[in-house]
Amino acid sequence: MEKAGNENLDMKNWYLSNFDFFESKLNGRGAIPFHETRRAAISRFSALGFPTPRNEEWKYTNVAPLLKHKFKLAHEPVHLTKATLAEFIFAGLPQKLLVFVNGRFAKELSHVESRVHGLVIDSLAQVLERGDEITGKYLGHYADYENEAFIALNTAFADDGAFIRVPRHIVLDEPIHLLNISDSGKMSFLAHPRNLLIIGEGSQVQIIESYHHLASQAYFNNVVTEIVLEENAIVDHVRIQNESRQAYHVAAREVHQEKGSVYSSISIDLGGALVRNNFNLRLQAENCEGNLFGFYMAAGQQHVDNHTLIDHAMPHCNSKEHYKGILDDKAHGVFNGKVMVRPDAQKTNAYQSNQCLLLSNEAVINAKPQLEIFADDVKCSHGAAIGQLDEDAAFYLRSRGIGEEEANAMLRYAYASEVLDHIKIEPVRERLDKMVNAGFKENR
Repeated sequence: MEKAGNENLDMKNWYLSNFDFFESKLNGRGAIPFHETRRAAISRFSALGFPTPRNEEWKYTNVAPLLKHKFKLAHEPVHLTKATLAEFIFAGLPQKLLVFVNGRFAKELSHVESRVHGLVIDSLAQVLERGDEITGKYLGHYADYENEAFIALNTAFADDGAFIRVPRHIVLDEPIHLLNISDSGKMSFLAHPRNLLIIGEGSQVQIIESYHHLASQAYFNNVVTEIVLEENAIVDHVRIQNESRQAYHVAAREVHQEKGSVYSSISIDLGGALVRNNFNLRLQAENCEGNLFGFYMAAGQQHVDNHTLIDHAMPHCNSKEHYKGILDDKAHGVFNGKVMVRPDAQKTNAYQSNQCLLLSNEAVINAKPQLEIFADDVKCSHGAAIGQLDEDAAFYLRSRGIGEEEANAMLRYAYASEVLDHIKIEPVRERLDKMVNAGFKENR
């Protein structure tokens, strides 16, 4: 235990020294008001240090493997060609495309032209450099760096990512795709993508956020996304994580909803060596709706941890959460889903369910569904199910001439499709169908 504590301290000091290097590379960008927030965040990270399994929220996810690597900040640009993007974009789908390579905006690969007055789709670095006052109102005001070490670390190093501002009463016909590509071929890098999305009153937008890799060496993406839905805004958000099997991926998403807004999320995790998703959905006004759907698939020694919070703060709000996983070999899954119903949140309707298929005797899932209800006029339910493939269904398929491997793949796909079918953008759903099926074949 003492050795582990020393390693934690050594790596904390390593990241603190990285901040000194980061500051030296900012040049004039260190003079912006947000830099004071960066300084406060690195100070807070110094006090917090990295979480250990003694922390209840990290009981089943040990970050010790991550701390064995001295990742260096990705500060040098990596140049890719548009042909490289072909396998990561959605053919035939008109889309506004923001491309980031190792956490840095790649303008030459992006396509964000729009004639919509007031619509801003840009890199956070450029918005900060322009001194847009709107960032001061929102950036860093939702993701809690005071108590979360990885959010503090991201906030301290926050310099680039996606910035989207949709004005009032706009319905965007094309989805916005935030495409993140990791190329660790020349360096095992560390990146801190920071995204800020502000959706105006009465507006509707579809967001695709995806993470992919070109090389298989270890690297670390530490992502924070803050999303604000103003009154009656509607957001459909598809998040795809298909990182290298050697990669570390820690992501925090903080969603703030105002009156009458609707936020729907479909989260898909297929890659990564160690993956941790912290997802907080806050229904802060009346008549909000939040829908969280997730699917994860892991094999080998992959570790995937989903921590979610749905915070009902006001009355007459609805939420639905359904996460499903498939684990094979020695893979480890964690699901910790909390639904909080505060005293003022009367007439709340909240449903939560998580299910997991274990395809081997060595796969492990730790499931902890939670309801904390402080109001009395509510309808809330939760359930958890852990099991294996239905042997009767498999036998039925085989009795009709379908081979064992194909029958098992069909059953696994039918299980996953309950989440995938919530994806409204057809080319995205079709691509994910292929990715998931390819994963079934790879892990069979």
